[in-house]
Amino acid sequence: MEIITKKYPYNNYQDNERTVCSLKEIEKRKIVEHNDLITSVAKMDKTPLKIFELAVSCIDTENLPKDNIIYLSKAELFTFFKVDDNGKHTRFKEAISKMQEQAFFEVREEAGKGFKFRRILPIPTVEWTDYDDKVMIRFNQDIMPYLIELKQNFTQYALSDLIDLNSKYSIILYKWLSMSYNQYEHYSAKGGRRAEQVEAYRNPSISMQELRTITDTTTKYERFTKFETRVLREPLEEINTHTHFNVTYEKVKKGRSIDSIVFHITKKPVAKN
Repeated sequence: MEIITKKYPYNNYQDNERTVCSLKEIEKRKIVEHNDLITSVAKMDKTPLKIFELAVSCIDTENLPKDNIIYLSKAELFTFFKVDDNGKHTRFKEAISKMQEQAFFEVREEAGKGFKFRRILPIPTVEWTDYDDKVMIRFNQDIMPYLIELKQNFTQYALSDLIDLNSKYSIILYKWLSMSYNQYEHYSAKGGRRAEQVEAYRNPSISMQELRTITDTTTKYERFTKFETRVLREPLEEINTHTHFNVTYEKVKKGRSIDSIVFHITKKPVAKN
């Protein structure tokens, strides 16, 4: 799948590395990630994952950040997380500490008959002071190809859709659904796939094994009823309420067990100015 982008060399840096990424035009901000990152296992909770997504939205692939560094505003970071209490600075430090102590992506890439696995700590360095509004975030060099080398097999989605998603499962599911629906829109417009293949992107199926893998629940919620509540019903309620999508799903059985899930995605109409 090829869409819009162009590969830029690493020496094409922003002239002003101190530019602070602003949320004032959040409705226009997009996040673009390689599909291998979308289908990776995110070993982190909601807040570190949202910090990562927010930071990614600040990357301009036409003007790459020098030394893989971007800057966020603390004030607007708190706005993004809707944090306005007296403990917001402590909570911010706790989220950063947790991200750097525990968080990583386990990326799977097709390699011959199987997969090649890579474990990547996405943001190894975060710097800030008590008196300055700027927060410096430096991306791991190993994560950058999944964020800037996006000639094909990538997914774009709106930063604004993530603001009110309150669980990691909502974010992971939203990204996976966006990946499939983007392909539906692309091939509907450009051709190159049979009609039934195009429809399959709008009604994507995922095995329970794969769904548990990407949501990092292979050892959690062993009873399907609990899994369904926490990983399907509650996240989809958030996605339907707060994003551009309306999504339903059906369970496909193999014998007595649930073998896979089929999602049905529609996009909400957008009002024209």
